[in-house]
Amino acid sequence: MFNLAEYETVEERISKWWKAFPDGRIETTIIDATQTSFIVMALLYRTEADAKPSATGLAHEVITAKGVNSTSALENCETSAIGRALANAGFATKGKRASREEMEKVARVTNDATTIKIQADLSNDWESFLTDVPQSPTTLAQGVEMVSSAMAAKVLEPAPMCAHGAMSRKEGISAKTNKPYGGWVCTGARNEQCEPIWDKK
Repeated sequence: MFNLAEYETVEERISKWWKAFPDGRIETTIIDATQTSFIVMALLYRTEADAKPSATGLAHEVITAKGVNSTSALENCETSAIGRALANAGFATKGKRASREEMEKVARVTNDATTIKIQADLSNDWESFLTDVPQSPTTLAQGVEMVSSAMAAKVLEPAPMCAHGAMSRKEGISAKTNKPYGGWVCTGARNEQCEPIWDKK
């Protein structure tokens, strides 16, 4: 089982960001809001004058009937999005990309899944019940996979890095070919930008 104390809080990462970029800014946008969930994007700018973000992050939270997400799902979603953006910008402990808040979500989903399994299997024989109870994640990868599966969410790949920091995701429809495109672009000055990394078709 992972140790929550080994993971930084988003607040700790934000403090590091402001020390490194006191003239920067952090913006958040609600990408999707329904009666059951939220998706929030966070954008980090190193200075007020930057036209493009140096890093971005996305987060998804499900509104629950009880617990913290019954009243604060949107707030948690914004916090997680900022934490992921800061991780993509390099403000994360080595080997601990997930924030403490994200790992708390892993623990919540794991506990909920175990509770549901116990309730569903009370009428079955104990041998099959003990065999089928979901196990707690032992690694970060397993924890993220459990969250993704339980929430039917897609785990986003971290932004690649270039000489100017974390690259920015760019997607759209080509005006020339009328076909969709996507990839990662440098956030440096136009005449200093590194080569983009386009998705392979």
